[in-house]
Amino acid sequence: MAAARRRASTILRQQYGTSPHWPALDRALQPVWNAFDTGRVAPVATASTRALLGLLGWRGQIFTSSALPARTGRSERLADLADATGARAYLCGTGGMTYLDHAPCTELGVAVVPFLSPATGLWASGRQVSALRALVFRGPDAVGARFRALAFAHDVLGCAA
Repeated sequence: MAAARRRASTILRQQYGTSPHWPALDRALQPVWNAFDTGRVAPVATASTRALLGLLGWRGQIFTSSALPARTGRSERLADLADATGARAYLCGTGGMTYLDHAPCTELGVAVVPFLSPATGLWASGRQVSALRALVFRGPDAVGARFRALAFAHDVLGCAA
């Protein structure tokens, strides 16, 4: 995993090292680089998720799916996990929409919301590049504010008027 750590950090530094918000991202990624030392993928995935959510100002609780009750079928598992965490909506990407059976979600009162990144502004190149691009060029505050605005507009967090 040392080689993977070195490669990932080198690529990010080469791509984003001169961008205006690189210092904030670089600081936030330190726990991710340390997680590579475990030699396991799960700690790296967890650390990177926590780092990015932290940069965006998200302070919610992170659950591990293995610690939650859920059936084994793909659609049933997603519905059960959403229900167990109190989610009222499941944002589903285009790939998942091709196989997701909505019935288990509907039974539990979990709305399935198709997720498509907007094609303008901050999101114009979002389908081709990492979310890191928006963070380092627009800044964590701007990206976090945009996510909160989208969540409010779609009542994802149960906060719209």
